[in-house]
Amino acid sequence: MPSKEQVRAEAARLQDYFRGSGAQAVEPDILQPAHALLDLYGEDIRARAYVTADPLMGEQMLRPDFTVPVVQMHVASGGGEARYTYAGEVFRRQEVAEPGRSNEYFQVGMEIFDAEDPAEAEAEIFARFTAALAPLGLRAAMGDIGLLTAVVQGLETSEARRSALMRHIWRPKRFRALLDRYAGRSKVPTARATMLKRLQNEAPEEIISDAGLIIGLREPTEIIERMRTLQAEAAEPPLSGHLVEMIDDLLDIRETPANALDRLRDIAVDLPALDMAVERLERRLEAMRSHGVDLDRVEFEASYGRTTMEYYDGFVFGFYAGMYPHLPPVASGGRYDALTRVLAQGREIPAVGGMIRPGLVLELGQEGGL
Repeated sequence: MPSKEQVRAEAARLQDYFRGSGAQAVEPDILQPAHALLDLYGEDIRARAYVTADPLMGEQMLRPDFTVPVVQMHVASGGGEARYTYAGEVFRRQEVAEPGRSNEYFQVGMEIFDAEDPAEAEAEIFARFTAALAPLGLRAAMGDIGLLTAVVQGLETSEARRSALMRHIWRPKRFRALLDRYAGRSKVPTARATMLKRLQNEAPEEIISDAGLIIGLREPTEIIERMRTLQAEAAEPPLSGHLVEMIDDLLDIRETPANALDRLRDIAVDLPALDMAVERLERRLEAMRSHGVDLDRVEFEASYGRTTMEYYDGFVFGFYAGMYPHLPPVASGGRYDALTRVLAQGREIPAVGGMIRPGLVLELGQEGGL
């Protein structure tokens, strides 16, 4: 197990590598205001972060990652084209001890903001990470969450259904349950079916007069609104089985990038909402080739990043030690334009980046005698 001094030295080496591309070194505070993270992730973040209270500064969190504070710093500086690199410790609570996962570990990374050519910026990030990690012989994977979001946004269904599916893109089981329900593939839960039956003959205001329906902190108006949403949803025609099958085909793609692109073009014939996302993917792959990336050694997974990369909304990637599947990714990253829109209060700034775990780089290098 490498010592902290060794990990710091490796982090400094990798950061110097990123500095060589013109990235400015930044060092966000270890204690971060909690409100921004709570606004982004809700109360779920408390289960993953160390939270403390300060009588003057309010609720604070030990830095769970670098991306959010780097975006905030960039927005505060006025924005514009920029690239940054960082290195330091992050802190994540662990409910259960897992090999290779620590509650305190180093990250070193690079972020590119407002690049003139987004595909070129994505290709550069991936190529730099590929070169930095090449001695370890890692498995490289990539995906594009923008493909699924494009399909969902293009669905011919109600805005309520589209919004619900969009909210759960990063929760695959919940997304699948919603998709099956909207397609009529699954049974309506008993409680929901009972409520819909009552709504055929009774007004929502009459139903909530039952004392048992006033639950917790919900106001009667909230309950009425929810009932009306259920009524509207029940009146919606089901999504076609063919459409759901095409979405399934999309999510099942696990190929080399070139083969994945061919399959996506075939699917886009029947799902034209995919066209622009497929064009972006094609431009990205061309840019990667121009950077010398051997795409035949990369695996494209259409569902990649949907369980672990919640704030990424486009291109995503990761590098893994294939012989040690229990380990977390040695490196990961992607595009997060939507995150910048939230933190910049509506002003979207194209942004892409990634991070490396220098501790894992050292461990794997020692295992391989590198």
